[in-house]
Amino acid sequence: MTMLAIIGGSGLTHLRSLTVRKRRVLQTPYGEPSAPMVYGAMGGHEVIFLPRHGHGHTIPPHRVNYQANLWALKECGVSHVIAVNAVGAINVAFTPGSLVLPDQIIDYTYGRAHTYFGSSPEPVTHVDFSEPYCEALREVLRDGATRARLALVSGATYAATQGPRFETVAEIRRLERDGADVVGMTGMPEAGLARELGLCYASLSVVANFAAGKAEDAIDLKAIERTLESGMTAVRTLLEHAIPRLYDAS
Repeated sequence: MTMLAIIGGSGLTHLRSLTVRKRRVLQTPYGEPSAPMVYGAMGGHEVIFLPRHGHGHTIPPHRVNYQANLWALKECGVSHVIAVNAVGAINVAFTPGSLVLPDQIIDYTYGRAHTYFGSSPEPVTHVDFSEPYCEALREVLRDGATRARLALVSGATYAATQGPRFETVAEIRRLERDGADVVGMTGMPEAGLARELGLCYASLSVVANFAAGKAEDAIDLKAIERTLESGMTAVRTLLEHAIPRLYDAS
């Protein structure tokens, strides 16, 4: 049975187009999720919404309880997860406001609880993470963009950094040498944990700004907020077109 969850990132702490039915507070073996699960209807189908940084956007990237968030979604019967991420553009072909559908990720984070298999007496468990995102869900998002007549860059490497500070110019140069196209602070361990739980997971990234050293002007937080506001409007439109396709295909 298909059940979709949307994890909202910076700029998407709530879904205006979601008709809320109920909220559910959960406890998990890994602590509390970022916020109560919000059940509602979108695109004519039931979805669960979870703001990654809390409803008031008070949880920084390195303090998000990714284990609790993904575990709680699984407990709610979720099978598919669309994670919305705000990113900076390393590849200058991706301009602010662009919607990007990554297909690869590089993890530069540290000190985050990144697995469900690290503290068990059970034998060591390995999961295949060669292709970190669910291709079936990526296809649904591509189709949603086409239906909504929205430009979507399909295929990019996401560099997940620790945050909450932005990167230095030298760090961005390093990420570019490593092959990264966009940089964000929340892509891992979220994607890896979703894979361990067997969830079909994809990231829908919104380019909020050019990364350090990729534009003449310094990073402007007010400009980022304005870009995210318009970018998240496009995300909502894309989701409204993609969600029926996901449920109809199941």
